[in-house]
This record gives sequence, structure tokens and C-alpha cells, in this order.
Amino acid sequence: MRTTAAFLPCLLALAFAPAHAQTAAQTVVKIGSASPLSGPGAHQGKDIENGARMAVDDLNAKHIVIGGKPVKWVLQAEDDASDPKQGTSVAQKLVDAKVAAVVGHLNSGPTVPASKIYASAGVPQISPAATTPVYTRQGYKTAFRVVANDNMVGSALAKYAIQTLKAKRIAVIDDRTAFGQGLADEFTKSVKRMKGAEIVSRQFTNDKATDFNAILTQIRAKKPDVIFYGGMDAVAGPMLKQMKALGIAAKMVSGDGICSEKLPELAGDALGDDKVTCVVAGGVTDKEQPALDAFSERYRQRYKIPLQTYAPYAYDATMVFAAAMQKANSVDPVKFLPALAAIRYQGVTGTIAFDPHGDLRDAALTLYTYRQGKQVKLQVVR
Repeated sequence: MRTTAAFLPCLLALAFAPAHAQTAAQTVVKIGSASPLSGPGAHQGKDIENGARMAVDDLNAKHIVIGGKPVKWVLQAEDDASDPKQGTSVAQKLVDAKVAAVVGHLNSGPTVPASKIYASAGVPQISPAATTPVYTRQGYKTAFRVVANDNMVGSALAKYAIQTLKAKRIAVIDDRTAFGQGLADEFTKSVKRMKGAEIVSRQFTNDKATDFNAILTQIRAKKPDVIFYGGMDAVAGPMLKQMKALGIAAKMVSGDGICSEKLPELAGDALGDDKVTCVVAGGVTDKEQPALDAFSERYRQRYKIPLQTYAPYAYDATMVFAAAMQKANSVDPVKFLPALAAIRYQGVTGTIAFDPHGDLRDAALTLYTYRQGKQVKLQVVR
């Protein structure tokens, strides 16, 4: 009995020891992932989570040592439902969970208000998808992105519509989100600046709409050559179906929100060959293409589905955080943030380096169309 009593305090101490004491031999680094995991954009949001999770698993397989201790990487994925209010709640939750960095968000609407919360807490954030220029023009040293912004996307689409599609009459629709409206505004500005075509109609919908007959009927009367849509694929698919039903022959151009593997499923037989031209706010050279192709195949094998759009960008964002931590030899955001700002990293989406605002240097864009229900790459522009 004396022996048992003597060891009882030690046993109790071990049982109730804090977790960090039991894992003192390693450093646990939490990476946050914030994107819509519910609602119409869930497939795109899950794509981001999947990409970040692949990176975390790859990092753990490398047995990285930082600050003299092996690092265990953990992903904490949260659902912002593409909603700005929920986005700020998610941001605060991730900050409270002591994440070292955040990969997210998908939509510009949640990204901008969430960025203020991350900045206040000193938590670095890399968006793999948000394109609004506002995001990186707020003066936050914690805000970065690995895709081009709307200024580039809008200009590229306007140029393609006028010079390649020979559009003279263009209608514009947006979903009134920060992303959709912002992209439509930049596209409209570029069309007016380039000349050679006119905006004959500007219409609005919302990101959860399914009936577009009223606005499409008004547009049909204007006889446009091209319809620009600012928004996501969940709305673009049904819109294309209703365009076909109304006999609208105009082609659709849009940004990376609709440029997904799921669009053919959402649009059905309304997605005729070359009916849609869309831009992904990133691009790789011919030399870099094999790495991206290999990643896409790994993704397909792991998840049994094709990647949508953003998984490789989320993967690279996660890897860039890890590279900055290794360069600074610290997982403390205060210490690795300067290394992140100065990083030059070769990822599966190309070379990643940031300008003083946190935007991608020398950003590329990739134009795609769809033929026989498959996404087809047209060209990369810078």
C-alpha cells in the first residue's frame, strides 16, 4: 500500500499534465483553412481545403525541423459559407485557436473583412482565390494572395472579347458580391477604355439566384455578341441553360469563379463548344506545366474527383508559409512574416514572390474554353 501511495501523485501528475508538456519534444503548427464548405460554392471551398490538406500531409512526411524541434503540421478547416459575416466569425475562431497562418478565403466578400481580424492578431493570410484589388490595398502587412487581381482579369477578358471574339455589343451581369461586382466593374472599365465595343446592358442578380428570365429577356432585346458574367459557376450553369432556352446566341465570358470542372455538369447541353471563355487568375509556363499536371493527377488519385480550380493555389499557399518559417527558423508569425514578404518559392502554380502590397509579382492568367464538355486551355497571358 505504501508503494502505491507513493507513486499515486506521480501518476496523477502525468494524467493531468498539459498537452504541450507531453509533446514538448515537437512543435505543433496549426494552419487555418477558410472557405465555403456549405452552400452553392461548397465544391470550390472543399477544393481549397483539399489542396491545403495535401500540403500539410506532404509537410509532415518531410519531418521538418524548425527552431531545433520537429514540427507536426495540423490543418484546421472552417466553413465561411461564402458569407462576409460568417467569414469574420471564422477568422476570429481561427485566431482564438492560435493558428500560425491562414489559407483563405475563397470569395472576396468574406476575405476583405476577415483580413482585418487576421491583421489585428498579426496572423499572416494568403488567399488562393480572392481577386478584389481592395484586399491588398488596405495597408495590412499580413495580407497576401497567389493569384492575379481583378484589374488584370477584367482587362484580359475585355481584350479577348473585343479582339478575339470581335464583340461589338456586350451585356454585363454580376451577382452583387464583392467578387462578382468588382470583376464586372473592372471588365466594364476596360471595355470603355479599349473602345471598339459598347456596353449595351448592365444587369444584376444574386449569388443564390436560379431564375434569370427577366434580365435575360431584357438582354436579348439588345442583341449582344457577348455576355460577361461576374460570379460563380453555381449561377453561371443555370444561366447558360436559360440563355439557350431563350435563344440567346451570345457567348459568355467570365472569371475564374465559373472556370471549374463542374461547369459542364451545371450547364448541361447548354455548354456548347467555345460557348464560354473564362480566365483563371494564374498560369504556368510550358516548363512548369508538368509539375501542375502531376499535382492534378495526385489530387485525382487521392480524392477520386478532378480538382476544381483552387486546390493547387491552396497547396502552394500552405507550402509558402512553411518555407517562410524554415527561412526564419521560427513558427512565430512575428518572426516569419518578414521572410514571407520576401519569399521566392517555386510552387506547382509557378514562381511565387510578392510585391509590397502582397500581390503576386509577374502574375499570369490562363484563358480556357470548353469543348465536348471538357475544359480546354487556350493561352497564358501576363
